[in-house]
Amino acid sequence: MDTYQDDLLSREHVRDPHPLFAQMRRERPVHWNSRYRAWLVTRHADVLRGLRDPSLSSDRVGALLATSPVGSPGRRALELLGRWMVFKDAPDHTRLRRLISKSFTSRAVTHIQGRIESIVDDLLLRCEEQGRFDVVEDLAFPLPTMVIAELLGAPLEDRDRFRIWSDAISPIVFGSFDSGTRRAAAEDAILDFADYLGHLVRRYEAAPGDNLITALVEARDSRDALSQAEVIATCMLVLFAGHETTTNLIGNGVYHLLRHPEQMRRLRDDPSLAASAVEETLRFDGPSKIVVRLATESVQYGNARIAPGERVFLVQASANRDEAVFPDSATFDIGRSSNQHVGFGFGIHFCLGAPLARSEAQAVYARLFSRFPRLELGSEEVPWEPVLLSRGVLSVPVAAASEKGVAA
Repeated sequence: MDTYQDDLLSREHVRDPHPLFAQMRRERPVHWNSRYRAWLVTRHADVLRGLRDPSLSSDRVGALLATSPVGSPGRRALELLGRWMVFKDAPDHTRLRRLISKSFTSRAVTHIQGRIESIVDDLLLRCEEQGRFDVVEDLAFPLPTMVIAELLGAPLEDRDRFRIWSDAISPIVFGSFDSGTRRAAAEDAILDFADYLGHLVRRYEAAPGDNLITALVEARDSRDALSQAEVIATCMLVLFAGHETTTNLIGNGVYHLLRHPEQMRRLRDDPSLAASAVEETLRFDGPSKIVVRLATESVQYGNARIAPGERVFLVQASANRDEAVFPDSATFDIGRSSNQHVGFGFGIHFCLGAPLARSEAQAVYARLFSRFPRLELGSEEVPWEPVLLSRGVLSVPVAAASEKGVAA
């Protein structure tokens, strides 16, 4: 087995992993990394193949459950994660996806578009009153959290609790543990989150409402019956993924638009470019960096023979800068046409919330730079979340000017 060492969580690579990924594509597009005990797959064609390859399983929780003590908090937390749709293969994945997909279609999102735009306008008004604000803290985080909470039927005033739980859970989902204390905190957060959602489920069992929890509860009576544990796990996934992905999409995108003022001016002068600007963000520096799969049988990728049980990292962030697919791939171009990125995955695990995430990000992109035509970065160096699988800027401080041109 040919080993190729690269520390994806070094300070340098957390800040900017793309030079390393470009080197991998050139030198060893499929290689074994002993640090992470995984095959890294970096070229677009191979990543695309891997995303739709049935011999690569999404179930990366089962192996952990097998070694977890029965009845322990860690095992109970893993059992909840194991019910998340993203960690399921067919036919369980197919059943779960079918039951919740109607709430996330483009038509369903269009139905709530006005509410999304209203929330964005309210948040931007608060930002304007502050003058200086943080794009992540004041805009990118609260927007998707409020939208998802309303869709589920969760009280908006609980959104700070969602963030505390999500921040604690993130390391166990996206891969970044530096202490047993953090793992224990993640497990406790999963159990607390599940307990909270259990109360909500029981509330809507007694008094149904017009929301996703009620729809999932009612689905338990169908022939594809959901268990209560599956309802709770699905709600947790929707709240966690629904805010985490969109927060990073908005934060990353605004950061790069501010670092590329000519692109920011294009968007400001022509807000209709918001949709293509979102797609370019997903390609250039999107919220999903790596997707993990487990080989269920022997399979050949390039010159590499991947054995059953071995872990495979499909590096979306690298595939999206593959020069063979994206001419001038290191250039951030919001008008890029034929954007064949895999930022939301591909195949049966294509991100269910993609229409909603796109809609929220487009609403921000179309409004932010029109309202603040001279928005400026407060710092060129921004912190990035030090995790393996996702990609998100943690803070984007900015100084704003109002639409009337008065410095705030």
